[in-house]
Amino acid sequence: MRRRKFIKNATGSLLGLGGLAGLYAWQIEPFWLEFVEREMPILHLPDRLVGKSLMQISDIHVGNRFDYNYLIDSFKAAQKYEPDFVVYTGDYVSYESPEQFGQLQKVLASAVHGRLATVAILGNHDYGKNWTEQAVATMITNQLQSAGIEVLVNQQLEFEGLNFLGIDDYWGPNFEPEKVMKYYDPAQANIVLCHNPDVCDLDVWNGYKGWILSGHTHGGQCKPPFLTPPLLPVKNKEFTSGEIDLGDGRKLYINRALGHLWQVRFNVRPEITLFHLKRA
Repeated sequence: MRRRKFIKNATGSLLGLGGLAGLYAWQIEPFWLEFVEREMPILHLPDRLVGKSLMQISDIHVGNRFDYNYLIDSFKAAQKYEPDFVVYTGDYVSYESPEQFGQLQKVLASAVHGRLATVAILGNHDYGKNWTEQAVATMITNQLQSAGIEVLVNQQLEFEGLNFLGIDDYWGPNFEPEKVMKYYDPAQANIVLCHNPDVCDLDVWNGYKGWILSGHTHGGQCKPPFLTPPLLPVKNKEFTSGEIDLGDGRKLYINRALGHLWQVRFNVRPEITLFHLKRA
């Protein structure tokens, strides 16, 4: 009888803990935003930009899968940091229908802007269903531009001595990195924006040495302690989140995403990254 009672109590306790963990992963961690601050040493950085800040926001996924008012609140919190540069690294919607354009418009009304520049690239979800709908990408690009966010599609733009190279999405129809990587100036201070970190393993870099800012993985969204997340949308399973030294002069940073495809996170809090610039 004692043994049965012990088993019954233990089972009840385990079920209770499982229920609490599920509630936490569903209702708490998906909205428990972390501001991650890091130093960013950059080759050839002009003296006037030393000490300036660069904020990375990625994968907001506006849509019907979670309350996007959380994004608006997060943007308002991010604005208090008054960043000098802001970069958005793709996936602005979880596209299902044109309804997402109206939702995105509401969110972009509170978009975070840099004092010196605000630039962006597109992600795979910005190309609609099966990443093939150019009309969806064009509409999102127009919305971003109207909100004061410069969108780079295999292009580069320099602001105050800092040059941004934007590679369009790896899975989308406009992935042509040679259009920008072939023409960059290695004597400039450069930062590459590239939504999908798998591009780092392709032979497209033309000797580039510097930072690459990515998103796409969401850090796996759910990560067992001390283990690699079981579901990562990349070929290279080392590309999870955070800073990765690629060993050839390139530094990759993978943002864990502000939004989420589904409202569940465990051991992978949503992230906005704030880099502090210094000379390498």
